[in-house]
Amino acid sequence: MIEIPELAFGGLAAGTVSALALGSGLWRSRRERARLRREMTGLRHQAEQSARAGAEEAERIRQAFTAELEHLATRRMPAEASRTAHPHVPVPGPVGPEGAATEPVLAALRTAVLQERKRVDAAARAGMRGTTREIQASLYRLQDILHGLQQRYDEPELAQDLYSLDHENEQSLRRAQVAAVVCGAWVGLAREESHLVDAVTGGQARLSGYRRVKLHNHLDPGTALVSHAVEPVAIIAAELLDNALRHSSPDTSVVVNLEHVHNGVAVTVDDAGVGMAPDERAAAQRVVAGTDPIMFSDLGDPPRMGLAAIGQLTRQFDLSVDLSTPSPYGGVRAVLLVDKHLLSHIDPALRPAAASTSPSTRTGEVPRPEPLAGHAEPAAGHAEPAEHAARAERVEHAEHAHAPGDGRPVSVDDQPTSGPDQPAPAVDDLPRRRRRQVSPDQAAMIRPSAAETAAAPARSPEETAAALGALQSATAAARDAARSEGTAPR
Repeated sequence: MIEIPELAFGGLAAGTVSALALGSGLWRSRRERARLRREMTGLRHQAEQSARAGAEEAERIRQAFTAELEHLATRRMPAEASRTAHPHVPVPGPVGPEGAATEPVLAALRTAVLQERKRVDAAARAGMRGTTREIQASLYRLQDILHGLQQRYDEPELAQDLYSLDHENEQSLRRAQVAAVVCGAWVGLAREESHLVDAVTGGQARLSGYRRVKLHNHLDPGTALVSHAVEPVAIIAAELLDNALRHSSPDTSVVVNLEHVHNGVAVTVDDAGVGMAPDERAAAQRVVAGTDPIMFSDLGDPPRMGLAAIGQLTRQFDLSVDLSTPSPYGGVRAVLLVDKHLLSHIDPALRPAAASTSPSTRTGEVPRPEPLAGHAEPAAGHAEPAEHAARAERVEHAEHAHAPGDGRPVSVDDQPTSGPDQPAPAVDDLPRRRRRQVSPDQAAMIRPSAAETAAAPARSPEETAAALGALQSATAAARDAARSEGTAPR
Protein backbone atom coordinates (compact mmCIF):
# COMPACT_ATOMS: atom_id res chain seq x y z
CA MET A 1 0.00 0.00 0.00
CA ILE A 2 1.50 3.32 -1.10
CA GLU A 3 1.73 6.16 1.35
CA ILE A 4 0.43 9.65 0.84
CA PRO A 5 3.82 11.48 0.71
CA GLU A 6 5.06 9.28 -1.99
CA LEU A 7 1.97 9.98 -3.99
CA ALA A 8 2.39 13.68 -3.55
CA PHE A 9 6.02 13.50 -4.59
CA GLY A 10 5.14 11.49 -7.63
CA GLY A 11 2.40 13.91 -8.61
CA LEU A 12 4.70 16.85 -8.09
CA ALA A 13 7.36 15.24 -10.22
CA ALA A 14 4.88 14.47 -12.94
CA GLY A 15 3.58 18.03 -12.82
CA THR A 16 7.10 19.36 -13.01
CA VAL A 17 7.91 17.21 -16.00
CA SER A 18 4.66 18.25 -17.65
CA ALA A 19 5.37 21.88 -16.97
CA LEU A 20 8.87 21.56 -18.36
CA ALA A 21 7.56 19.86 -21.49
CA LEU A 22 4.85 22.46 -21.89
CA GLY A 23 7.32 25.31 -21.41
CA SER A 24 9.74 23.78 -23.90
CA GLY A 25 6.95 23.47 -26.44
CA LEU A 26 5.86 27.00 -25.85
CA TRP A 27 9.41 28.24 -26.27
CA ARG A 28 9.85 26.32 -29.50
CA SER A 29 6.54 27.59 -30.76
CA ARG A 30 7.54 31.15 -29.99
CA ARG A 31 10.83 30.74 -31.80
CA GLU A 32 9.03 29.23 -34.80
CA ARG A 33 6.59 32.12 -34.85
CA ALA A 34 9.46 34.58 -34.73
CA ARG A 35 11.20 32.81 -37.58
CA LEU A 36 8.04 32.75 -39.61
CA ARG A 37 7.50 36.40 -38.87
CA ARG A 38 10.99 37.21 -40.04
CA GLU A 39 10.50 35.14 -43.20
CA MET A 40 7.17 36.82 -43.88
CA THR A 41 8.77 40.20 -43.43
CA GLY A 42 11.58 39.26 -45.85
CA LEU A 43 9.13 37.83 -48.35
CA ARG A 44 6.98 40.95 -48.08
CA HIS A 45 10.01 43.14 -48.64
CA GLN A 46 11.12 40.95 -51.54
CA ALA A 47 7.65 41.07 -53.01
CA GLU A 48 7.61 44.81 -52.73
CA GLN A 49 10.99 45.01 -54.42
CA SER A 50 9.86 42.62 -57.15
CA ALA A 51 6.69 44.59 -57.67
CA ARG A 52 8.66 47.81 -57.80
CA ALA A 53 11.15 46.29 -60.27
CA GLY A 54 8.31 44.86 -62.34
CA ALA A 55 6.61 48.21 -62.48
CA GLU A 56 9.86 49.85 -63.50
CA GLU A 57 10.47 47.19 -66.17
CA ALA A 58 6.93 47.53 -67.44
CA GLU A 59 7.36 51.28 -67.63
CA ARG A 60 10.63 50.86 -69.49
CA ILE A 61 9.05 48.40 -71.93
CA ARG A 62 6.07 50.69 -72.38
CA GLN A 63 8.32 53.64 -73.10
CA ALA A 64 10.51 51.57 -75.48
CA PHE A 65 7.46 50.23 -77.32
CA THR A 66 5.98 53.71 -77.52
CA ALA A 67 9.24 54.98 -78.96
CA GLU A 68 9.35 52.04 -81.37
CA LEU A 69 5.78 52.70 -82.52
CA GLU A 70 6.58 56.37 -82.98
CA HIS A 71 9.70 55.44 -84.97
CA LEU A 72 7.64 52.98 -87.01
CA ALA A 73 4.91 55.51 -87.77
CA THR A 74 7.12 58.50 -88.49
CA ARG A 75 10.19 56.95 -90.11
CA ARG A 76 9.91 53.34 -91.16
CA MET A 77 6.40 53.21 -92.65
CA PRO A 78 6.81 56.32 -94.84
CA ALA A 79 10.18 55.01 -96.03
CA GLU A 80 8.65 51.62 -96.80
CA ALA A 81 5.80 53.26 -98.71
CA SER A 82 8.30 55.31 -100.72
CA ARG A 83 10.42 52.24 -101.35
CA THR A 84 7.59 50.56 -103.25
CA ALA A 85 7.90 53.31 -105.87
CA HIS A 86 11.62 54.06 -105.48
CA PRO A 87 13.64 50.93 -104.62
CA HIS A 88 16.75 52.97 -103.83
CA VAL A 89 15.12 54.59 -100.76
CA PRO A 90 16.57 53.01 -97.56
CA VAL A 91 14.22 51.85 -94.80
CA PRO A 92 15.53 52.54 -91.23
CA GLY A 93 15.82 49.60 -88.89
CA PRO A 94 14.15 49.23 -85.47
CA VAL A 95 15.34 51.29 -82.51
CA GLY A 96 15.71 48.31 -80.18
CA PRO A 97 15.02 44.60 -79.97
CA GLU A 98 11.37 45.37 -79.34
CA GLY A 99 11.13 46.52 -82.98
CA ALA A 100 11.35 42.95 -84.26
CA ALA A 101 7.65 42.62 -83.50
CA THR A 102 6.87 45.40 -86.02
CA GLU A 103 8.28 43.58 -89.07
CA PRO A 104 4.92 41.95 -89.92
CA VAL A 105 3.42 45.44 -89.87
CA LEU A 106 5.89 46.58 -92.56
CA ALA A 107 5.23 43.46 -94.64
CA ALA A 108 1.48 44.05 -94.48
CA LEU A 109 1.98 47.73 -95.35
CA ARG A 110 4.16 46.81 -98.33
CA THR A 111 1.54 44.41 -99.67
CA ALA A 112 -1.29 46.90 -99.18
CA VAL A 113 0.60 49.75 -100.86
CA LEU A 114 1.53 47.59 -103.86
CA GLN A 115 -2.05 46.43 -104.29
CA GLU A 116 -3.31 49.98 -104.07
CA ARG A 117 -0.71 51.20 -106.56
CA LYS A 118 -1.72 48.46 -108.97
CA ARG A 119 -5.38 49.35 -108.60
CA VAL A 120 -4.74 53.05 -109.16
CA ASP A 121 -2.41 52.29 -112.07
CA ALA A 122 -4.98 50.00 -113.68
CA ALA A 123 -7.62 52.72 -113.36
CA ALA A 124 -5.26 55.31 -114.85
CA ARG A 125 -4.38 52.96 -117.72
CA ALA A 126 -8.03 52.31 -118.46
CA GLY A 127 -8.80 56.03 -118.52
CA MET A 128 -5.78 56.82 -120.66
CA ARG A 129 -6.57 53.95 -123.01
CA GLY A 130 -10.07 55.28 -123.62
CA THR A 131 -8.76 58.81 -124.11
CA THR A 132 -6.07 57.76 -126.57
CA ARG A 133 -8.63 55.72 -128.49
CA GLU A 134 -10.76 58.81 -128.97
CA ILE A 135 -7.71 60.91 -129.88
CA GLN A 136 -6.56 58.35 -132.45
CA ALA A 137 -10.01 58.22 -134.02
CA SER A 138 -10.07 62.03 -134.28
CA LEU A 139 -6.59 62.12 -135.78
CA TYR A 140 -7.49 59.46 -138.33
CA ARG A 141 -10.54 61.50 -139.33
CA LEU A 142 -8.32 64.57 -139.65
CA GLN A 143 -5.92 62.55 -141.78
CA ASP A 144 -8.73 61.56 -144.13
CA ILE A 145 -9.82 65.20 -144.38
CA LEU A 146 -6.26 66.28 -145.21
CA HIS A 147 -5.98 63.61 -147.89
CA GLY A 148 -9.26 64.80 -149.38
CA LEU A 149 -8.00 68.38 -149.45
CA GLN A 150 -4.76 67.24 -151.09
CA GLN A 151 -6.79 65.67 -153.89
CA ARG A 152 -9.13 68.63 -154.24
CA TYR A 153 -6.68 71.54 -154.45
CA ASP A 154 -3.84 71.80 -156.95
CA GLU A 155 -2.11 74.98 -155.82
CA PRO A 156 1.54 74.16 -155.06
CA GLU A 157 1.79 76.39 -151.97
CA LEU A 158 -1.45 75.04 -150.54
CA ALA A 159 -0.36 71.48 -151.32
CA GLN A 160 2.91 72.05 -149.46
CA ASP A 161 1.00 73.35 -146.44
CA LEU A 162 -1.33 70.37 -146.54
CA TYR A 163 1.61 67.95 -146.67
CA SER A 164 3.16 69.73 -143.67
CA LEU A 165 -0.10 69.45 -141.75
CA ASP A 166 -0.32 65.77 -142.69
CA HIS A 167 3.17 65.18 -141.31
CA GLU A 168 2.33 67.00 -138.07
CA ASN A 169 -0.81 64.89 -137.79
CA GLU A 170 1.31 61.77 -138.31
CA GLN A 171 3.54 62.78 -135.39
CA SER A 172 0.49 63.29 -133.17
CA LEU A 173 -0.75 59.86 -134.20
CA ARG A 174 2.60 58.38 -133.18
CA ARG A 175 2.42 59.94 -129.74
CA ALA A 176 -1.15 58.74 -129.22
CA GLN A 177 -0.18 55.26 -130.41
CA VAL A 178 2.77 55.12 -128.00
CA ALA A 179 0.54 56.18 -125.10
CA ALA A 180 -1.97 53.50 -126.03
CA VAL A 181 0.76 50.84 -126.17
CA VAL A 182 2.01 51.82 -122.71
CA CYS A 183 -1.57 51.52 -121.43
CA GLY A 184 -1.71 47.94 -122.69
CA ALA A 185 -3.66 48.54 -125.90
CA TRP A 186 -2.95 46.82 -129.20
CA VAL A 187 -0.59 48.50 -131.62
CA GLY A 188 -3.57 49.53 -133.70
CA LEU A 189 -2.56 48.41 -137.18
CA ALA A 190 -2.59 45.00 -138.87
CA ARG A 191 -0.36 44.71 -141.92
CA GLU A 192 0.80 42.11 -144.37
CA GLU A 193 4.40 41.00 -144.69
CA SER A 194 6.65 43.95 -145.49
CA HIS A 195 10.29 44.59 -146.19
CA LEU A 196 12.20 45.23 -142.97
CA VAL A 197 13.81 48.32 -144.46
CA ASP A 198 10.30 49.62 -145.22
CA ALA A 199 9.30 49.21 -141.56
CA VAL A 200 12.38 51.09 -140.34
CA THR A 201 11.92 53.82 -142.94
CA GLY A 202 8.25 54.08 -141.98
CA GLY A 203 9.27 54.67 -138.36
CA GLN A 204 11.78 57.27 -139.53
CA ALA A 205 9.10 59.10 -141.53
CA ARG A 206 7.03 59.65 -138.38
CA LEU A 207 9.65 62.00 -136.88
CA SER A 208 10.23 65.69 -137.37
CA GLY A 209 14.00 65.38 -137.83
CA TYR A 210 13.93 62.45 -140.23
CA ARG A 211 16.32 64.21 -142.62
CA ARG A 212 19.15 63.77 -140.11
CA VAL A 213 18.86 59.98 -140.19
CA LYS A 214 21.41 58.20 -142.39
CA LEU A 215 20.26 54.64 -143.07
CA HIS A 216 22.64 51.98 -144.40
CA ASN A 217 20.92 48.82 -145.60
CA HIS A 218 23.22 45.78 -145.54
CA LEU A 219 20.41 43.22 -145.76
CA ASP A 220 19.80 40.75 -148.53
CA PRO A 221 17.10 42.00 -150.92
CA GLY A 222 13.74 40.63 -149.90
CA THR A 223 14.46 40.41 -146.15
CA ALA A 224 11.02 40.99 -144.66
CA LEU A 225 9.03 40.81 -141.45
CA VAL A 226 6.04 38.62 -140.69
CA SER A 227 2.78 40.50 -140.62
CA HIS A 228 2.33 40.80 -136.85
CA ALA A 229 5.88 42.13 -136.33
CA VAL A 230 5.81 44.97 -138.90
CA GLU A 231 4.11 47.64 -136.80
CA PRO A 232 5.97 46.81 -133.53
CA VAL A 233 9.31 47.09 -135.32
CA ALA A 234 8.24 50.40 -136.87
CA ILE A 235 7.19 51.76 -133.47
CA ILE A 236 10.41 50.64 -131.77
CA ALA A 237 12.53 52.07 -134.58
CA ALA A 238 10.64 55.38 -134.37
CA GLU A 239 11.14 55.63 -130.60
CA LEU A 240 14.83 54.76 -130.75
CA LEU A 241 15.36 57.30 -133.52
CA ASP A 242 13.32 59.91 -131.65
CA ASN A 243 15.51 59.50 -128.56
CA ALA A 244 18.63 59.75 -130.70
CA LEU A 245 17.39 62.89 -132.47
CA ARG A 246 16.22 64.59 -129.27
CA HIS A 247 19.46 64.02 -127.35
CA SER A 248 21.91 64.97 -130.09
CA SER A 249 22.87 68.25 -131.70
CA PRO A 250 20.76 69.36 -134.69
CA ASP A 251 23.86 69.56 -136.87
CA THR A 252 24.80 65.89 -136.31
CA SER A 253 23.51 62.76 -137.99
CA VAL A 254 21.97 59.63 -136.57
CA VAL A 255 23.43 56.54 -138.22
CA VAL A 256 21.27 53.43 -138.68
CA ASN A 257 22.69 50.12 -139.88
CA LEU A 258 20.63 47.11 -140.92
CA GLU A 259 22.64 43.91 -141.03
CA HIS A 260 22.31 40.18 -140.67
CA VAL A 261 23.49 38.49 -137.46
CA HIS A 262 23.56 34.88 -136.37
CA ASN A 263 20.10 34.88 -134.77
CA GLY A 264 18.30 37.22 -137.15
CA VAL A 265 18.68 40.89 -138.07
CA ALA A 266 20.16 43.72 -136.01
CA VAL A 267 19.00 47.33 -136.35
CA THR A 268 21.75 49.52 -134.84
CA VAL A 269 21.10 53.20 -134.05
CA ASP A 270 24.12 55.38 -133.20
CA ASP A 271 23.92 59.03 -132.23
CA ALA A 272 26.54 61.64 -131.36
CA GLY A 273 24.60 63.09 -128.44
CA VAL A 274 25.26 63.62 -124.77
CA GLY A 275 25.15 59.94 -123.87
CA MET A 276 24.05 58.45 -120.55
CA ALA A 277 25.72 57.73 -117.24
CA PRO A 278 26.19 54.04 -116.33
CA ASP A 279 23.33 54.08 -113.81
CA GLU A 280 21.02 55.82 -116.29
CA ARG A 281 21.94 53.29 -118.96
CA ALA A 282 21.26 50.42 -116.55
CA ALA A 283 17.86 51.88 -115.61
CA ALA A 284 16.95 52.37 -119.27
CA GLN A 285 18.03 48.81 -120.04
CA ARG A 286 15.70 47.48 -117.33
CA VAL A 287 12.81 49.43 -118.83
CA VAL A 288 13.34 48.32 -122.45
CA ALA A 289 13.90 44.71 -121.38
CA GLY A 290 10.23 44.49 -120.41
CA THR A 291 10.83 41.95 -117.64
CA ASP A 292 9.48 44.10 -114.79
CA PRO A 293 5.99 45.65 -114.84
CA ILE A 294 5.97 49.36 -115.57
CA MET A 295 3.62 51.68 -113.69
CA PHE A 296 2.48 55.12 -114.72
CA SER A 297 3.95 56.68 -111.61
CA ASP A 298 7.40 55.45 -112.66
CA LEU A 299 7.33 57.38 -115.94
CA GLY A 300 7.91 60.81 -114.43
CA ASP A 301 6.10 64.10 -114.84
CA PRO A 302 5.49 64.59 -117.71
CA PRO A 303 5.49 60.87 -118.49
CA ARG A 304 8.35 59.62 -120.66
CA MET A 305 6.64 56.84 -122.58
CA GLY A 306 9.12 56.00 -125.34
CA LEU A 307 11.23 53.43 -123.51
CA ALA A 308 8.15 52.12 -121.68
CA ALA A 309 6.43 51.44 -125.01
CA ILE A 310 9.55 49.64 -126.23
CA GLY A 311 9.49 47.47 -123.10
CA GLN A 312 5.84 46.60 -123.68
CA LEU A 313 6.48 45.62 -127.31
CA THR A 314 9.64 43.62 -126.60
CA ARG A 315 7.72 41.55 -124.05
CA GLN A 316 4.68 41.04 -126.27
CA PHE A 317 6.41 40.26 -129.59
CA ASP A 318 9.61 38.50 -128.46
CA LEU A 319 11.94 41.29 -129.57
CA SER A 320 15.02 42.52 -127.73
CA VAL A 321 16.60 45.96 -127.39
CA ASP A 322 20.05 46.59 -125.93
CA LEU A 323 21.24 49.97 -124.63
CA SER A 324 24.24 48.79 -122.62
CA THR A 325 26.93 49.83 -125.13
CA PRO A 326 28.01 53.45 -125.68
CA SER A 327 28.15 54.68 -129.23
CA PRO A 328 31.54 55.14 -130.90
CA TYR A 329 30.30 58.63 -131.80
CA GLY A 330 30.08 59.57 -128.12
CA GLY A 331 26.33 59.16 -127.66
CA VAL A 332 24.18 56.08 -127.13
CA ARG A 333 24.06 52.91 -129.20
CA ALA A 334 20.70 51.15 -129.38
CA VAL A 335 20.48 47.69 -130.96
CA LEU A 336 17.15 46.14 -131.92
CA LEU A 337 17.45 42.39 -132.52
CA VAL A 338 14.76 40.74 -134.64
CA ASP A 339 14.88 36.97 -134.23
CA LYS A 340 14.69 34.57 -137.13
CA HIS A 341 11.13 33.42 -136.39
CA LEU A 342 9.93 37.00 -137.02
CA LEU A 343 11.63 37.22 -140.41
CA SER A 344 10.25 36.30 -143.80
CA HIS A 345 11.19 36.73 -147.43
CA ILE A 346 9.53 38.69 -150.22
CA ASP A 347 10.53 38.37 -153.85
CA PRO A 348 11.99 41.81 -154.60
CA ALA A 349 11.16 41.40 -158.26
CA LEU A 350 7.44 40.98 -157.55
CA ARG A 351 7.22 43.35 -154.58
CA PRO A 352 10.20 45.69 -154.44
CA ALA A 353 10.87 47.87 -151.44
CA ALA A 354 9.64 51.44 -151.46
CA ALA A 355 11.56 53.82 -153.66
CA SER A 356 12.31 56.09 -150.69
CA THR A 357 14.16 53.38 -148.76
CA SER A 358 17.89 52.94 -148.71
CA PRO A 359 19.09 50.44 -151.34
CA SER A 360 20.80 47.27 -150.24
CA THR A 361 24.57 47.03 -150.42
CA ARG A 362 24.46 43.26 -150.87
CA THR A 363 23.93 43.41 -154.66
CA GLY A 364 25.93 46.48 -155.61
CA GLU A 365 22.83 48.66 -155.79
CA VAL A 366 24.54 51.57 -154.12
CA PRO A 367 26.16 53.85 -156.71
CA ARG A 368 29.91 53.46 -156.71
CA PRO A 369 32.23 56.45 -157.20
CA GLU A 370 33.58 56.83 -160.67
CA PRO A 371 37.35 56.40 -161.09
CA LEU A 372 39.42 59.54 -161.20
CA ALA A 373 40.40 60.97 -164.57
CA GLY A 374 44.09 60.47 -163.83
CA HIS A 375 43.70 56.72 -163.34
CA ALA A 376 43.52 54.54 -166.43
CA GLU A 377 40.82 51.89 -166.71
CA PRO A 378 42.08 48.29 -166.89
CA ALA A 379 42.24 46.66 -170.25
CA ALA A 380 39.30 44.69 -171.55
CA GLY A 381 41.41 41.70 -172.43
CA HIS A 382 42.27 40.98 -168.79
CA ALA A 383 38.69 40.00 -167.87
CA GLU A 384 37.44 36.46 -168.30
CA PRO A 385 34.23 36.13 -170.32
CA ALA A 386 32.27 34.44 -167.50
CA GLU A 387 33.17 37.06 -164.91
CA HIS A 388 32.49 39.87 -167.34
CA ALA A 389 29.02 38.44 -167.97
CA ALA A 390 28.35 38.09 -164.24
CA ARG A 391 29.39 41.68 -163.60
CA ALA A 392 27.24 42.89 -166.49
CA GLU A 393 24.30 41.00 -165.00
CA ARG A 394 24.85 42.59 -161.56
CA VAL A 395 25.12 46.06 -163.08
CA GLU A 396 21.95 45.41 -165.07
CA HIS A 397 20.15 44.38 -161.86
CA ALA A 398 21.35 47.54 -160.16
CA GLU A 399 20.13 49.69 -163.03
CA HIS A 400 16.73 47.98 -162.92
CA ALA A 401 16.47 48.56 -159.16
CA HIS A 402 17.50 52.23 -159.30
CA ALA A 403 16.47 53.83 -162.51
CA PRO A 404 16.66 57.62 -162.41
CA GLY A 405 13.72 59.94 -162.44
CA ASP A 406 10.40 58.15 -162.06
CA GLY A 407 11.88 54.80 -160.96
CA ARG A 408 10.94 52.85 -164.13
CA PRO A 409 13.15 49.88 -165.00
CA VAL A 410 15.88 50.44 -167.51
CA SER A 411 15.87 48.31 -170.63
CA VAL A 412 18.70 46.02 -171.59
CA ASP A 413 19.51 48.20 -174.55
CA ASP A 414 20.32 51.06 -172.20
CA GLN A 415 22.95 49.04 -170.33
CA PRO A 416 26.62 49.94 -170.78
CA THR A 417 28.68 47.85 -173.13
CA SER A 418 32.38 47.46 -173.47
CA GLY A 419 33.95 49.41 -176.25
CA PRO A 420 36.75 51.77 -177.04
CA ASP A 421 35.33 54.45 -174.76
CA GLN A 422 34.12 52.03 -172.08
CA PRO A 423 36.70 49.31 -171.31
CA ALA A 424 35.71 46.17 -169.44
CA PRO A 425 36.64 45.89 -165.75
CA ALA A 426 39.57 43.83 -164.61
CA VAL A 427 39.17 40.48 -162.91
CA ASP A 428 40.04 41.82 -159.43
CA ASP A 429 38.05 45.03 -159.84
CA LEU A 430 34.76 45.54 -158.01
CA PRO A 431 31.56 46.01 -160.04
CA ARG A 432 30.83 49.64 -160.82
CA ARG A 433 27.86 51.59 -162.02
CA ARG A 434 28.65 52.47 -165.62
CA ARG A 435 27.51 55.59 -167.32
CA ARG A 436 25.01 54.72 -170.01
CA GLN A 437 26.09 55.30 -173.57
CA VAL A 438 23.57 57.32 -175.57
CA SER A 439 23.68 57.39 -179.32
CA PRO A 440 23.47 60.76 -181.16
CA ASP A 441 19.95 59.91 -182.37
CA GLN A 442 18.79 59.12 -178.86
CA ALA A 443 20.44 62.28 -177.58
CA ALA A 444 18.59 64.33 -180.18
CA MET A 445 15.32 62.74 -179.09
CA ILE A 446 16.01 63.28 -175.39
CA ARG A 447 17.62 66.73 -175.52
CA PRO A 448 16.02 69.19 -177.98
CA SER A 449 18.18 71.43 -180.05
CA ALA A 450 18.74 75.07 -179.24
CA ALA A 451 16.38 76.16 -182.06
CA GLU A 452 13.60 73.94 -180.75
CA THR A 453 14.20 75.23 -177.26
CA ALA A 454 13.98 78.83 -178.43
CA ALA A 455 10.89 78.13 -180.52
CA ALA A 456 9.05 76.30 -177.72
CA PRO A 457 6.70 78.68 -175.87
CA ALA A 458 7.12 79.13 -172.13
CA ARG A 459 4.71 77.13 -169.98
CA SER A 460 2.00 79.25 -168.44
CA PRO A 461 1.25 79.19 -164.68
CA GLU A 462 -2.05 77.42 -165.37
CA GLU A 463 -0.27 74.65 -167.26
CA THR A 464 2.31 74.30 -164.49
CA ALA A 465 -0.43 74.08 -161.87
CA ALA A 466 -2.27 71.49 -163.96
CA ALA A 467 0.88 69.36 -164.25
CA LEU A 468 1.53 69.54 -160.53
CA GLY A 469 -2.12 68.73 -159.84
CA ALA A 470 -1.95 65.68 -162.05
CA LEU A 471 1.18 64.47 -160.26
CA GLN A 472 -0.45 65.07 -156.87
CA SER A 473 -3.65 63.25 -157.90
CA ALA A 474 -1.67 60.27 -159.12
CA THR A 475 0.31 60.15 -155.88
CA ALA A 476 -2.85 60.36 -153.76
CA ALA A 477 -4.56 57.67 -155.84
CA ALA A 478 -1.60 55.33 -155.37
CA ARG A 479 -1.61 56.04 -151.64
CA ASP A 480 -5.35 55.28 -151.40
CA ALA A 481 -4.88 52.06 -153.34
CA ALA A 482 -2.07 50.97 -151.04
CA ARG A 483 -4.10 51.87 -147.98
CA SER A 484 -7.07 49.82 -149.20
CA GLU A 485 -4.73 46.83 -149.41
CA GLY A 486 -3.60 47.41 -145.81
CA THR A 487 0.04 48.11 -146.58
CA ALA A 488 0.29 51.85 -146.12
CA PRO A 489 2.03 52.83 -142.86
CA ARG A 490 0.34 55.35 -140.62
